[in-house]
Amino acid sequence: MFSFFSPQAIHFGRGQSQQAAALAAGFGGAVLVVHGANAARADWLLKSCKAQGLTTTTQSCRNEPSLPDIEAALAQLKGTPPDVVIALGGGSVIDFAKALAALLPNDRPPLDYLEGVGGGLPLEQPPIPMIALPTTAGTGAEVTKNAVISVPEHAVKVSLRDPRMVPDIAIVDADLMQGAPKNITLAAGLDAITQVIEPYLSVKSNPMTDALCGAAIPAGIGALRDLVEKDSPQAWDQMAWVSTCGGLALANAGLGAVHGFAGVIGGKTNAPHGEICGALLPAVLNSHLRQAKPQTEVYNRIHWVVGILDTHFGTGYAGSGIVGLSGWSKAQGLRGLSDMGLSPRDHAQIADASAKASSMKGNPFVLSKDDLLEILQQAQ
Repeated sequence: MFSFFSPQAIHFGRGQSQQAAALAAGFGGAVLVVHGANAARADWLLKSCKAQGLTTTTQSCRNEPSLPDIEAALAQLKGTPPDVVIALGGGSVIDFAKALAALLPNDRPPLDYLEGVGGGLPLEQPPIPMIALPTTAGTGAEVTKNAVISVPEHAVKVSLRDPRMVPDIAIVDADLMQGAPKNITLAAGLDAITQVIEPYLSVKSNPMTDALCGAAIPAGIGALRDLVEKDSPQAWDQMAWVSTCGGLALANAGLGAVHGFAGVIGGKTNAPHGEICGALLPAVLNSHLRQAKPQTEVYNRIHWVVGILDTHFGTGYAGSGIVGLSGWSKAQGLRGLSDMGLSPRDHAQIADASAKASSMKGNPFVLSKDDLLEILQQAQ
């Protein structure tokens, strides 16, 4: 028995973004366009909305979403809520837009609805309709039911979560992604791979998420080199699909230890989420290998994943793909946790906080504090 949440429609492929304004018109005449730090990248969308006769308001998201930034944006927009929200950007922009769409119709302070440090209350009113156009192939935020928000006061990242927060329409167009800076491409690609591996290994996996992850894991691992090293159009198309599969899978099967750590470390260091995941993934996979018992389903799944890594990043012996992925990622510019600003002095505190993170509930093994500390040490 399981449930599966997804957008009403996913439009996938190059050129699909050109129908965004026409689709927005189906929800009403007032549009809020949420974009990244470079407003010029949204010019084409604003022109398209104008051609459709839509009235547009814009909102910039310059950093990963924070509670103070969300509160400031809500104060500006409360009096004139839009009929539809369009997000054009990476995972941070999409999460920012999802938070605004969810919170604008609801009257309580945002903190009341946040998990962990807030009240975790359900939304009283449904979110404003939303269309998501990702510009990175990594987070899968265009198809998930939560928004990750940093709370500086508590130095942590937590989720605003509701099944109705899944965007109504996701438009996944690699034309919006290709040509991103190498460091962003690398971090996003590693995030995408992590987000199909973790739901596949999750204790909450189901036949629908298994089908998605089973196809996406080899595709993502196989495309990663050409994506980062060659900016290959075919690799971008492949990773865009993998990223969307990961978003659908994590929304329905949860994640694991990599993301359990990532929210806490991100709140502490403000390092990019995908980069944190890329640094942690090899160490977490090694932890799984140590704990998996032969002739169990999770053992078979982990060894299948590791076998694919061996094919693309290995040096000829079983398990070498994990080391190979780590070495290749570092050679491409991925930082370790210490270079991201996480001191070994912080490891005990990070381990304690990560053990309580919601993503840890999906991890295939219960991790002791020593296990958690060993992962952090390996990812340094």
